[in-house]
Amino acid sequence: MILCAGEALIDMLPRESAQGEGCFAPYPGGAVFNTAIALGRLGIKTGFFCPLSDDLFGAQLRAALHESGVDDSFSPAVDRPCTLAFVTLVDGQARYAFYDSATALRQTSTAELPPLPDHVRALFFGGISLVGEPCGTAFAALAAQAGGRVVMLDPNIRPGFIRDEAAYRARLDEMFARADIVKLSDEDLHWLMGAGEIDTLAHALRTKGPRIVVITEGAKGARAITAQGVQHAAATPVTVVDTVGAGDTFNAGFLAGLEQAGALSKPGLETLPPATLIAALHLGVRAAAVTVARAGANPPWAREL
Repeated sequence: MILCAGEALIDMLPRESAQGEGCFAPYPGGAVFNTAIALGRLGIKTGFFCPLSDDLFGAQLRAALHESGVDDSFSPAVDRPCTLAFVTLVDGQARYAFYDSATALRQTSTAELPPLPDHVRALFFGGISLVGEPCGTAFAALAAQAGGRVVMLDPNIRPGFIRDEAAYRARLDEMFARADIVKLSDEDLHWLMGAGEIDTLAHALRTKGPRIVVITEGAKGARAITAQGVQHAAATPVTVVDTVGAGDTFNAGFLAGLEQAGALSKPGLETLPPATLIAALHLGVRAAAVTVARAGANPPWAREL
């Protein structure tokens, strides 16, 4: 099983009422939640951890997990409200306003962390769950308990959400040191590492700990940087509706590709053939292409690929 640990929230997506008024519709979301949903739809045994509100939005989140075949038993029900993220689209790019004070996500504590049974073989972390407190400390503590399991990290950086940049960068460095795979968008990479060539910056990031650094570049596709060199997968041409959930779905496709190849283990990553890495990249970009071609975070089912 792959356990996805991080935010679950409600994306309030922009819509228009029958009277022509601007309004918002609630959809289950959150970067790590979306990756869990996408993995489940791709037929990968998946679990999800984040405390979920016992309110109507929490029930909506659980229903979405069940529908996609994701195990929510790791996620306790709590008497705290659900995080809301109001989304606006600018030239098809998502912009977010978060309402996250004293929520089920934000107040996640180390006391709420689940035990990691043996059948959990890999963990995925990222998103805004690593920014705030006390949740950031809690999720980092769970990553520290990974032991011999594979850890993948996608910070999915939202600069407008960061209040203490020094503390956030320190947490990411701590988690980079434990991660086997780090995935970033090209924008995230430059935010973290500054100006420069992508391959050079990614190799510099590898010195912090991860064996594989994956960079997504939108319409240019994705590349994976390892000690053996750089592998690339071109993007699948599509008409973009919006980019909500694109990176999250890519993560799921990439992990699914490694899992299906029997390579999602520390020994498997150490001896990973280039062809297997390229195939995982291709599955990631193909899955993401389906998501960007339709509204909202709506990852594909395996049958659609």
